Amino acid sequence: MNVVVKIGTSSITDDDGRIERGSVAKIAADIVDSRAAGHDIVVVSSGAIAAGLPAMGLTARDRPRDPRTLQAVSAVGQAHLMGTWNDCFGAHDTVAGQVLLVPDDFNRRSTYLQARATLARLTELGVVPIINENDAIADDEIRIGDNDRIAALVAHLIRADLLVLLTDAPGLLTADPRIDDSASLIEDVIEVDHELEALAGGSGSNRGSGGMATKLAAAKIATWSGVRTVIARAGRPDVIADAIGGVQGVGTIFRPAGRRLSARKVWIAFAVGAAGSVHVDAGARSAVLSDKSLLAPGIRKVEGEFRRGDAVEIVGPGGDVFGKGTVRFDAAQLSSGVDRGVAVHKDDLVLLS
Repeated sequence: MNVVVKIGTSSITDDDGRIERGSVAKIAADIVDSRAAGHDIVVVSSGAIAAGLPAMGLTARDRPRDPRTLQAVSAVGQAHLMGTWNDCFGAHDTVAGQVLLVPDDFNRRSTYLQARATLARLTELGVVPIINENDAIADDEIRIGDNDRIAALVAHLIRADLLVLLTDAPGLLTADPRIDDSASLIEDVIEVDHELEALAGGSGSNRGSGGMATKLAAAKIATWSGVRTVIARAGRPDVIADAIGGVQGVGTIFRPAGRRLSARKVWIAFAVGAAGSVHVDAGARSAVLSDKSLLAPGIRKVEGEFRRGDAVEIVGPGGDVFGKGTVRFDAAQLSSGVDRGVAVHKDDLVLLS
């Protein structure tokens, strides 16, 4: 089985951002055991910024807010983080290799295929790839933003069978256990809907960028890509083996959708923010839902100052956002109505549930 395992910052660091070697060693041992059982594992590890804080005399409580300082902290922390992973895998005679990704690695076909080939070759050579976003040079406007999302995109990239999101919670709960003592684990999810999304709050830790909300979003990306997903507690014994085996109660299991979106459509749907929206008439909505391109004559209103190639939401007559795609004209051109061609080609368009 092809598996992507993502480890959150709170699962491998203490409150001051120091890496907890024992936690990393436990996860590394679980991964080694799963590899011995015949599974290929790719790791997405958070923790670079958190690990860099104590190295620079800072703590999670006085974490800097400006992007440039955070990038500098990440550059320092990434070396400490990888050193720990290398030591823990080395104890099992296993080699780890660092792979830093940027948005273009998923968006451009050439770099997408190169990234896939590199990860495949690493696993063929017996190396465990450790992936992170290249935070040290990432531009805030074009960065992916969180490792849960990266893990889901990587799962699509390598055609994974399973995505495991390890955190400090047992999975998705019916309520916040810090507020409601009756909160219980949701063990099985067929589809991520608005009710589930309402259960997810913000970041659960001052050491990381994510929380249950980002994990739920990642699960949605992965399941739309045809990848089974599990959110589970990192400290659970044999958590990766149980996730692979589909053991009930391992965490929250998200069942894959029947379809598998192309890499480009996954990127459009989940990795690119919408720069605006186009409101269409009933005929255009019907055509788009019938797998046809969106034509300019069907657009009734344009919102936002988007440009050619930007992603836009497609809004129906009733105000429902039912699609998203990359537009072929800028907002001014579509507003003027001078062009009567294809505004959003069907190959660049995703229908949203």
